[in-house]
Formats: sequence, structure tokens, C-alpha cells
Amino acid sequence: MQQPASIIQQQIGVMTAGLIERVPFVVAAIGFLVIAYIVGRLVKRAVIALAVRRRRPDLGSVIGSLVFGGFMVMALLFASAIVFPTVHPGDIVAALGIGSVAIGFAFKDILQNLLAGLLLLIRRPYRRGDQIVVKGFEGSVEHIESRATLIRTYDGRRVIIPNSDVYTSPVVVNTAYDLRRDEIDIGIGYADSPAQAANYFLAAIAGVEGVESEPAPEVLPWALGDSTVDLKARWWTASPRTDQVHVRSRIILAIYETAKAHGIDLPFPTQVMLFHDQTEESDGDRTRQREGWPAGDKPPRPRRFKSELFESTEKMPD
Repeated sequence: MQQPASIIQQQIGVMTAGLIERVPFVVAAIGFLVIAYIVGRLVKRAVIALAVRRRRPDLGSVIGSLVFGGFMVMALLFASAIVFPTVHPGDIVAALGIGSVAIGFAFKDILQNLLAGLLLLIRRPYRRGDQIVVKGFEGSVEHIESRATLIRTYDGRRVIIPNSDVYTSPVVVNTAYDLRRDEIDIGIGYADSPAQAANYFLAAIAGVEGVESEPAPEVLPWALGDSTVDLKARWWTASPRTDQVHVRSRIILAIYETAKAHGIDLPFPTQVMLFHDQTEESDGDRTRQREGWPAGDKPPRPRRFKSELFESTEKMPD
């Protein structure tokens, strides 16, 4: 009967011999993976270069990464078959198929963002450099990745928004067209002529640098406010944010200078308040002292502030 020590030695010898026999297969598998990695990188670069030539660099980056990842997964399957000849790639794929449901639930958000990113890159509702507004954030699109869209805000910050949120949310693309309309409200005094003021302001706006002549600017009487007659000035200019801000600033200065030159009143809100000391003859007579009270033979009785104040103070404890 063999001793336990000799049995262990035999098992170690068998394992060592098996490992030595597998060394060439391991080396071959490593060499295959190296070659597969190099070929995968070349394929990825080719996909990106093709996309860049078609002016779709973000789509090329995502598809190139997916192609490289799928290529390396297949290379790992074949490398495992080289090291362990009894293992077939088909069996591994079948095993992965059984666990694909669990993997799908575990990486649901990642897969959702990936699919949304691919749809965004294929349909191209916006592209790199466009100025958009999404989920309350506004800025320029820096990059569209497989997981998220990167936006650089106008104050120099970066916002990372998941592609699934972008795809399912309303997106305002401010630079989708070359021109964009802007507008401001102008309040003038009731003593001024709205038609004449509108003509003065229209001439001033038309002469501002950056305002497009077609479509032409316009100034329209818009509303009768509490203290002003409101005019609405509208004009078209280039879509980028920089053009919008600077043209608007120049137009405000032009309107102010025009109003000052032609004596047009730009009033501020005013409010009239009436005070009564309740010593006048008409106090309490609502047929004579109207000021918001209904007329009639039996108007409501006045409420005496002084008497109510005295009654309330008399009831207060010492």
C-alpha cells in the first residue's frame, strides 16, 4: 500500500508534466492574442478614419470601440480553445447566452445609454460644436460618447448628461439654423406717439452691426401697460450665443440713445396712493366718496379704524 506522501508526489509530478505539455499552447495563445490586439487596433483606426472622412468622428469612435471590443472577445474565446483543446468556443458562447439575461439586467443602464448614443450618432439631431439646451443645461457640444454627451457651458464648466436622458428629453438646438430671432420689450410714456417712437426705434435697430436686413427687423405696438405703452422690437442675427449677446447689447444702447435724442419718455412703474384722515365731510358717505366702493341707495357702512383699534386694545390683558 502506497504512503500518502508518495501519492501526493505522484500527483504533483502528473500536474507538472501536464503544465509542461501545455506551455507551447499557452505561448501560442499569448502570441495569438498579441496579433489579435494589433489587428483589432488597426481595424479600429480604419473605422475612425473612415468616419472622420465622412465628418462623423463621434460615431466612428463609438463603432470603432465596439468593433475592437467584439474582436478581442472572439480572440479570447479562440485563445482559450488553443490552451484547452477540449473547450470549444461554441460551448462558451452557449454558456454566455444562458447568463445574458442576468448580465443584461446588471448592465441595463449602460446598455441603454449605449443604444441611445448610437441612435443619436446615427440620426444626428445635433453634432459636435452645436449649442443646445437640454435638461436645464445650455452650452456647446464637446463630444458624444457611447455613454454620455459632454456639454461645455458658457461660463466654462463641463456637464455630462447620459445619452438616455438626452434621447428621451426635449432638446433645443440653438445653432440648428444660421439665423435666430431675438426680441425685447420697450415701454414708452402715454404722452408719446407709439407709431412715431416705433419708427425711430426701427431705424436705430436697422443700423446696428450684426442685425440682418432679411428678414427685416420690426418694432410693433404690443400692449397698454399700467405705466407704459409697450413696444416689441424683433430682429434676426447669427445663431451663436456670442452674436446674440453682443447684438442685443448694441441694440439696447441704440434704443436708449434714440429715445434720449428724440425726447421719448422711458418711464418706470408708478403707483398712486390716497390717504384719508377721516375728517372730511364726505367720509363715510359711499355715494359721494367712491374710490372703489359700489354706488347705490344703501352702500356698505364704513369701518372705523380708530374705534376697532381701541376696542382691540381694551380687550388685551394687562
